[in-house]
Amino acid sequence: MISRRTLLRGAGVGALVVAVPIPALAASDELVPNVFVRLDDSGRITATVPRPDTGQGVRTVVALMVAEELAVGVRDVALEQAAGDTERYGSQAVTNSTSVRQLATPIRTAAATARCLLVTAAAQRWGVPVAECTARDGAVRHPRRGRLAYRALVPAAAALDPATVPVELTPPEKWRLLGKTRDGRVDARDIVTGRTRYGIDSRPAGSLVAVVARPPWIGATPQSVDDTAARGLPGVVDVLTLTTPADGQGGVAVIARSTHQALRGRDALKITWGGGTPAADSRTWLADLRSALPAQSPVTGFERVYEMPLLAHAPMEPMNATAHVRPDGVTIWAPTQDPGGLRTQLARQLGLPATAVRVETTTSGGAFGRRIETDPVLEAVACSRRVGAPVQVLWTRADDMRHDSYRPMSVHRLSAEIGAGGVPVRRAHEVATWGLTVLPFFSNPALIKASGDHFPYGVPGDVTVTVRPAPLRTGFWRAVYAGQFVYAEENFLSEIGTRSGLDQVALRRSLLPADSRLHRLLDTAAERARWTRPPARGTHRGVACLEEYGSAIAVIAVADPSARRVLRVHAAVDVGVALHPSGVRAQVEGCVVDALSTVLGAQITVRDGHVAQSSFGDYAWARIGQTPEIDVTIVQSNAPLGGLGELAYPPAAAAIAAALAGEEPVTGMPFGTDVG
Repeated sequence: MISRRTLLRGAGVGALVVAVPIPALAASDELVPNVFVRLDDSGRITATVPRPDTGQGVRTVVALMVAEELAVGVRDVALEQAAGDTERYGSQAVTNSTSVRQLATPIRTAAATARCLLVTAAAQRWGVPVAECTARDGAVRHPRRGRLAYRALVPAAAALDPATVPVELTPPEKWRLLGKTRDGRVDARDIVTGRTRYGIDSRPAGSLVAVVARPPWIGATPQSVDDTAARGLPGVVDVLTLTTPADGQGGVAVIARSTHQALRGRDALKITWGGGTPAADSRTWLADLRSALPAQSPVTGFERVYEMPLLAHAPMEPMNATAHVRPDGVTIWAPTQDPGGLRTQLARQLGLPATAVRVETTTSGGAFGRRIETDPVLEAVACSRRVGAPVQVLWTRADDMRHDSYRPMSVHRLSAEIGAGGVPVRRAHEVATWGLTVLPFFSNPALIKASGDHFPYGVPGDVTVTVRPAPLRTGFWRAVYAGQFVYAEENFLSEIGTRSGLDQVALRRSLLPADSRLHRLLDTAAERARWTRPPARGTHRGVACLEEYGSAIAVIAVADPSARRVLRVHAAVDVGVALHPSGVRAQVEGCVVDALSTVLGAQITVRDGHVAQSSFGDYAWARIGQTPEIDVTIVQSNAPLGGLGELAYPPAAAAIAAALAGEEPVTGMPFGTDVG
């Protein structure tokens, strides 16, 4: 049984639910027992989705949870995306794979509260005990009294005080949908038919469009701007020099009546640039990181060095935001990862009360950590404030690729003392990397270590981190530092196993506690991959594991090293209870494709002060024909609900690299190419 106090306390999900109020009783034609669920007297059920959907499928899981607890079909639940409002919804940030695990208790409790109010109202009308009534298919039923549709009970249920009605969640053994449905996303049809509205589709009436002339090399700023020709072009409304950091990344914005006109205006600008680092080169940065490693490892024996390149986020929807600054406030339309945090930031920066700032959260065409940042929004605000009209700032693909907040470079030196039987008995992992410029306190070596190091095996040793100042913008990239640490650690273990002639699965099993989640997952993945059979001629297999975000996963990749082709990837994943199994598989598959892409060669390089890559032609993300068969096995457990969005990337990258390397050492990432 769940009381109101338990709901407000949050059952371990922290500030998200602590901030969720139970509003005053609703009007008699609506049942609004909490901020997440609303029923009207027509029987319509509306669920509010407090966090953005950036591709992780949170809207689908919310619909499933509400439908489960209200005993209706998924299609009976209408979804409404919440605007930014941390006071009403708590944290709305999509970070650290927390969305579903932090929403599960409050959303399920919200819907269960509505169900229990409806059942109580029906029991009172019939004069029977509540325990004799059940909810099913949009109605309350009684063995002798018959049925009452929800719509007929809304006025009576709305008159009840939610705090006085005991609430019980539907136990897992009675679930009809959660953990069982094979259906895909509730919005899949809208996505594939073009009905879904993304940030890039958001142009309120009277909107203008702005594009920005951005620095031609890292850190450059405009010294002089001749905008005469640009202002003379049809449709160009204004030209504005943006400052940094108040107006985003800086540059010169051309505001026009259409995208084409804005782009033509940008091409017509004559700008003199200065400052910055016009000779910057990522090969020099890599050499600097190499030199930052201690002169000698504390452990002698087998040693390897792994080098990791810069990576761009490259979401399919480039950066964009629309702002309308008015005398009485501002409205934002943006595919942000944190609408509540954005609202708070803008209110503080503009000197407005939070009530004067509205952030409309749009669906996002990918994010991977990039959309937690606010630079496109700040650009749109500056442009709108200048012209007094709504302005949409659009980034081109080249803008997006060359002015990202990149995953930092890093160099990893691992050494191990090898004991009897070729098994490591002591280890050291020394890392040289950069912090995250978008969050300066993330330059703390201890924080970087905590983010990246998840070595699960019983080999004593330590990890030391040396942090150099980042020479360009760096930010959160899927799995943050874990993607690099796990890649190095798992490939190092694989190389030890190969050198010692050990079975890779058996090696890991011997170094894991027998009762660990990873032990069980390794067994499952090995069974799916038919590990006990010799690999087909010309193929090689790689293995990697990770336990993080409250979840665990084991990955086995099968590749043909001579053809540089990955054939199959087997993943066994434990997220506690998989509320939406097809969503779990989709998340793992997405991580595998990201891993494949980075291992096969996608990387960002800097030459002559600027990013060399400009699109998917030279930032080579995996194509459909390169995608392997991906087999995902969900292993249910009694563990608390875990996160998933970033989980599979690190071990998938490590397993794929090991499989592609065959008997050769893994020197870095991307596989087989120079880093930097």
